[in-house]
Amino acid sequence: MENFISFDTISQYSAFNNTTTMHPLVNVVDLSKALPRTQGRYRFGFYTVFLKDIKCGDLRYGCNYYDYEEGTLVFVAPGQLLGGEGDGKQFQPKGRVLVFHPDLIRGTSLGKHIQDYSFFSYDVHEALHLSETERKIIFDCFDKIEFELQHAIDKHSKTLIISNIELFLNYCTRFYDRQFITREIPHKGAIERFETLLNDYFQSDRPQTLGLPSVGYCADELNLSANYFGDLIKKETGKSAQEYIQSKLIDTAKEKIFDPNKSVSEVAYELGFKYPQHFTRLFKQRVGHTPQEYRMLN
Repeated sequence: MENFISFDTISQYSAFNNTTTMHPLVNVVDLSKALPRTQGRYRFGFYTVFLKDIKCGDLRYGCNYYDYEEGTLVFVAPGQLLGGEGDGKQFQPKGRVLVFHPDLIRGTSLGKHIQDYSFFSYDVHEALHLSETERKIIFDCFDKIEFELQHAIDKHSKTLIISNIELFLNYCTRFYDRQFITREIPHKGAIERFETLLNDYFQSDRPQTLGLPSVGYCADELNLSANYFGDLIKKETGKSAQEYIQSKLIDTAKEKIFDPNKSVSEVAYELGFKYPQHFTRLFKQRVGHTPQEYRMLN
């Protein structure tokens, strides 16, 4: 059975790091106050954002450690696991951590669209790397949240805390958009590998055995999280990953339809459809004609 430390409340995580719990549902934790520790595996029951403000290789995902320079942000959604078994050596954690419980934002505008911040489901190696200017903005956001936590709680506290968290997340969305642009060359490589993956998939017998390729399958094959992969494809091509897969599917279908020795049903099965009518419906939606009509027109 896998061993890990589970943090279900903000106070548990704050106490673990020798930080005072300023609010039961939200806190900004200073990791430099924590005692030296060995690498471990942790499960978080709340939203967690690590701001690594010095270079330190204490974050691990899978079999790899990641050394982050100043101002790297790592996002963890409730229920996710982070860390792994280390070499037993102690290290002093550094940086700040924003933690907020889903109950804090329940029923608020942020709570209703928190799922739009897809970077909470990115893998650790898909972290947000900040420029010096961006780092100052993020520190300012953290400082504003911390100021409200240190202020005597009044009727404005919750609104201001949540507003500043939302402001912080909106800046992160902007900065991730910038990162997608500045990392254009490696991202172009991912697009090319995606294209090759789909070509190879449809030219093999995998559709008949595995069915239609899913976004999750393609992301796994490219060693990317599904959300990061989906956001990358959308920003690079203007299409969702699902739309891109369907476009490749339709292009392949058009070629197969011209084989007079194959029925439309055979083409559908070769492409991974369990039911030919589903293929016919999708083809007509994307092309404007049924497969049979397309064959006759061309």
